[in-house]
Amino acid sequence: MNIYIGNMGPGITVDILKEMFDAFGEVASCKIITDRRSGQSKGFGFVEMPSNSEADQAIKNLNGKFIDGQNIKVNHADPGGKRKKRRSRRRRY
Repeated sequence: MNIYIGNMGPGITVDILKEMFDAFGEVASCKIITDRRSGQSKGFGFVEMPSNSEADQAIKNLNGKFIDGQNIKVNHADPGGKRKKRRSRRRRY
């Protein structure tokens, strides 16, 4: 299961993220999204956990936890690709 972690402080690293989620089970991968130009964290990332039950437990326990000066947000990641097509606003006569 893919998990979204938001509102992360700049001091959170991939190692810290992995350590937080390792307490609840196996972690397949961790990724923190960074700015292309500066290389600084954008404040969110993703963790992949193979077991859905372990992922649900991690979400339940970590959501709202105070880490690095901020309350992080943890929930299921949106898989994307399910967006509606935008209608054209151009008038047709």
